[in-house]
Amino acid sequence: MQPSRQGSRRRARDTVLEKGILVTVFGIVFLISPLILKGSGTLVAVSSGMRTAGWWVLGLGLVLIGLHLFRLRLAREVRPEPEASVSRFQHSILPDELLYPPSRVRLEPMLRDAPETDPFEPSTLPAELEAQDALAPPRPEQAWGPRVWAQIEWRRFEAVCEALFAQVGFQTRAQPHGADGGVDIWLHSRNAQGPVAVVQCKHWQRKPVGVKELRELLGVMASHQLKRGTFAASGRYSREALQFAHDNGINVLDGAALLALIARRKPDQQQALLNVAYEGDYWRPTCASCGTKMVERHVSQSGSVFWGCTDYPRCRNTLSMAHAV
Repeated sequence: MQPSRQGSRRRARDTVLEKGILVTVFGIVFLISPLILKGSGTLVAVSSGMRTAGWWVLGLGLVLIGLHLFRLRLAREVRPEPEASVSRFQHSILPDELLYPPSRVRLEPMLRDAPETDPFEPSTLPAELEAQDALAPPRPEQAWGPRVWAQIEWRRFEAVCEALFAQVGFQTRAQPHGADGGVDIWLHSRNAQGPVAVVQCKHWQRKPVGVKELRELLGVMASHQLKRGTFAASGRYSREALQFAHDNGINVLDGAALLALIARRKPDQQQALLNVAYEGDYWRPTCASCGTKMVERHVSQSGSVFWGCTDYPRCRNTLSMAHAV
């Protein structure tokens, strides 16, 4: 629900309450008037009529107050889920299409997969690793859909998010590779100095984004005194993460919401975003530490295949083939 509609309904409820209180006060005044107007027969007749009117007015006032309480209770029962609410801070910077994506972020948490782990711990990496030819890349999609997220690696996902925010009017600056400290994209405005908001991206297809990742983004916002932040994920969020985002004014976009936002762009803009997604070796994961593309490696003794950094043994980052995104 848009904030303007929420404000209109809130003002309507407040008006009913104010009228109910005012009418109730008038009713009480009419009822106690006979105790004051004592004297001639004319005053007695007037005071008797005021007593009768007082009961009617008092009853009307109580009905209005009761109606206000009933509507207030009904509003609490049907209010939107936490993720549909928008922080007051976000209105001053984020466009409506990012604040109110046509596809709502779903509340149902994903099944919790086992934590993603590297196929080989750094201390147990075999001495003999052989680089192999690259895997055959999947055929690029011709239009936007969930398969695009499944085909591209995490760095391409971040690039798409950055290009999308640039299309809606922000000046963007991507965080270099390596430890990002809870932020991937800095958003700048032509009317302000320094960043006005930050974006954290997670290209997780096998497990939901949790509270830990949202808390890291909130820490960056606090350290830079920023009140606006967006978390963009190609997958989904846990219920606890959605509640944390709502409580702390963080805008969240899941994979479906991002696709819906892309669908709102002009055809040439959608194609430009698709070109960004499938740029270069889009399927080959990027080493988070070195920023270089990883290569297919295998263990000669067991034949196990995994992604390894080209700078091995200095960099021992690895990824399972199944966990490449």
